[in-house]
Amino acid sequence: MLLGLNLDLPFFQSLKLLIIMTISNLLKKFYIDPFLLAMLAVVGTATILPCQGNAKTFFSYLTTGAIALLFFMHGAKLSRKAIGEGIKHWRLHLLVFCSTFILFPLIGLSLQFFTPTWIRPELYVGFLYLCTLPATVQSAIAFTSVAGGNVAAAVCSASASSILGVFLSPVLVGLLMPTNGQHVDTTGAIVSILLQLMLPFVLGHLSRPLLAGWIYKHKVWINRTDRSSILLVVYVAFSDAIVEGLWHKMNLGSIGVIVIVSLIILFVVIAINTFAARALGFNKADEITIVFCGSKKSLANGVPMANVLFPANTVGILILPLMIFHQLQIMVCAVLAQRYARQGKASEQLS
Repeated sequence: MLLGLNLDLPFFQSLKLLIIMTISNLLKKFYIDPFLLAMLAVVGTATILPCQGNAKTFFSYLTTGAIALLFFMHGAKLSRKAIGEGIKHWRLHLLVFCSTFILFPLIGLSLQFFTPTWIRPELYVGFLYLCTLPATVQSAIAFTSVAGGNVAAAVCSASASSILGVFLSPVLVGLLMPTNGQHVDTTGAIVSILLQLMLPFVLGHLSRPLLAGWIYKHKVWINRTDRSSILLVVYVAFSDAIVEGLWHKMNLGSIGVIVIVSLIILFVVIAINTFAARALGFNKADEITIVFCGSKKSLANGVPMANVLFPANTVGILILPLMIFHQLQIMVCAVLAQRYARQGKASEQLS
């Protein structure tokens, strides 16, 4: 009962259902990732109730365990058969590799010309970090599939990018950050990542023969566990950032700059990948794979990696560009995938 109203009546139940359906349709229409809403809720929680003192120590240990579990499951989900089917497309993988680990960092470095006039130094460092990260796995494969691309090659390319990123991202961070007042012990960072990320990943992959059936049966809950691990890392990172006065340093103008710069980076990379794929004679299916695998940056890898690479009080502001870029890449690529799919259907009808 609320204000004398019986909320169990059919009318109120129908109204509740209508509201839920309306929100769901809006999310689908504008391609708003529900996971982004969850992250915003976590950021809000960290703003109001940041973990400090003994709670911070507890959450730090919990975060370490969650990250290890996250990469263990990444390894266990990686199919050797899919790698075998896709690995023969070496030219495609080389182009995606160049986009992920050469083109993106070069674009990130070019942003220095707009610092500090248009881009604040701490945001510039965040964009540099974003540009060093590997590609996503799940969304790159999903959009490739929807658009009618080479799914086997996408699985191989995205998975290889994720694995190589464990080694290359710390190296790129070490090369790029010192020029901006940030120094990273590259050797120490790689050792830490090998122990905290790569070792669980390898153990998970070696365990795949025993876990494959169980993973397939419970893949929904496993995906929820993955995302819960990321949310936990985001909460701890933003708790430290809040204590350090994050929202005194950031404003709506800064958020707007992140959105605009992220869109520019995304459109430039997509345009270059499309042009390169066509100039090098790839077919339409391979072009789709190159566009979607070469334009993504991994939130799932980036957030835990930042937690290892950088001081705790800087992680929150460093991953802001990554969080926003993650949502924008989903929105833009969702529209682009539908466009490719319509083109494919039109070509089939003509033939």
